Amino acid sequence: MSAIPSVDLNDFVSGDLDRKQKFIKEIGSAFENIGFVALKSHFLSDDLVAKLYREIKLFFDLPQEIKDQYEIPGLAGQRGYTSFGKEHAKGRKEGDLKEFWHFGQYEAAPKNSGDHYPENIHVKELSHFNDIGKEVYIALEKTAKEVLKALALHIGLEEHYFEQYATAGNSILRPIHYPPITTEPKNAVRAAAHGDINLITLLMGAHGRGLQVKNHNDEWVDAIANEDELMINVGDMLSRLTNNQLKSTIHQVINPPKELWGTSRYSIPFFMHPVSSMPLNCLDNCISEEHPKAFEDITAGAYLEERLIELGLKK
Repeated sequence: MSAIPSVDLNDFVSGDLDRKQKFIKEIGSAFENIGFVALKSHFLSDDLVAKLYREIKLFFDLPQEIKDQYEIPGLAGQRGYTSFGKEHAKGRKEGDLKEFWHFGQYEAAPKNSGDHYPENIHVKELSHFNDIGKEVYIALEKTAKEVLKALALHIGLEEHYFEQYATAGNSILRPIHYPPITTEPKNAVRAAAHGDINLITLLMGAHGRGLQVKNHNDEWVDAIANEDELMINVGDMLSRLTNNQLKSTIHQVINPPKELWGTSRYSIPFFMHPVSSMPLNCLDNCISEEHPKAFEDITAGAYLEERLIELGLKK
């Protein structure tokens, strides 16, 4: 069984104040104690999920020379294809055993945000790939905004605090393919232990074993969602902003047992990013004598730049 608590977004959007408060308390407690939660009643339909999985499997099955055409120099992997083994966890040299695609923001960057978003890359071999990706992106962005409203209330902010930063933010939808393992990996895993960069991550495809979370006792526990749930976790940006009140938890995707090496794994995280100009300075109401300020002031854009270099995606 998964050690990750489950919450229902219907409680928050129901219009019932008691149910809304119940959701805020449950998700706040989960994010303070382990940094992960499984979310029911999101804005993704089962049909749309099935369509996206079909499209990404078709893409990753394309010949390597075709996929390579969609790996665009100079974009630091922020749009299009990133080939196998190119990204590594912070502090590691071994590349993760994965390849992935990035869909990015479809709206123009807000004025004075410090952002200019590159165009999304169109896959000409698959007529539905880009349209399905856009639909999923919009549904997950809508879900993430509701979660951020609840978290704002939990930490004592006005409910719509994050909207000024998250609306048309620099978010990324990343379909990932972990190919079959053909030879004994040399000190490499499908995704090495890491914390996410962003505000919150919404993960499709955490329905089987593989994803693990490190709890406060330094134990690795399985994070498994039900078929109708998204796994959501706190990213480093939100952890910085809340002075570690909300925990960005280290997690990994381990290699399967040897008898399952011949199988692929797919997962689809949505990384909710704010605009680059958002200050990540620790909130005053999250600083106290017991919890002194733990981080230097920085903007979201500067922090992202720093982390992309650490991950090997940017020089």
